[in-house]
Amino acid sequence: KPEIRPLPDAESRELADLLAHRNYLVGMRTAQLNRRKQIPSERVIQDIDGVVELLDTQIAAIEKEIDDRIDRSETWKRRSAILRSTPGIGSQSARVLVIALPELGQANRQQIAALVGLAPMNCDSGTMRGRRSTCGGRAGIRTALYMATLTAIRVNPVIRQMYDRLVDLGKLKKVAIIACMRKLLCILNTMVREEKMWAVRTLAA
Repeated sequence: KPEIRPLPDAESRELADLLAHRNYLVGMRTAQLNRRKQIPSERVIQDIDGVVELLDTQIAAIEKEIDDRIDRSETWKRRSAILRSTPGIGSQSARVLVIALPELGQANRQQIAALVGLAPMNCDSGTMRGRRSTCGGRAGIRTALYMATLTAIRVNPVIRQMYDRLVDLGKLKKVAIIACMRKLLCILNTMVREEKMWAVRTLAA
């Protein structure tokens, strides 16, 4: 019996569309850069460079518009500032979490992990105990959180400590990264709920 939630308002839908369009343009830019590596023709490379430059301009304009709209809402502006205070969370990760995960700070840790597709699911049958795995959830958020976690493993003492501990215990690096993603998400969820900036006390989250 899923909880009934109100439909997003017009501003939220517009922001979601802008974010999706930004991601589409980034994908186009990546495709053009990949083509550039494989084409020897200087003439074609010049055209590709022109397309990439145009895409860079459009991406920057959309990001500025998204940021301006977030800044016009005190709630979104405060939430973005809280998220960006966390080592590893950059501007784009904050945009995705603010726009695509409005439940952040309102759900408990199990619920928020399930929404993003980071809740461990069992594969048990009878007396057999299978390996736990994650599935489902919102792929766009999971991708943004994955990239943020890779950065956090380098610059965030809490996440780095957890990653090193899991690897030292013999966990696969992929498994350790997913666990760190879930830890980072739960920390962010607590910070937003309590409206607190990053601090060492979030270790307890």
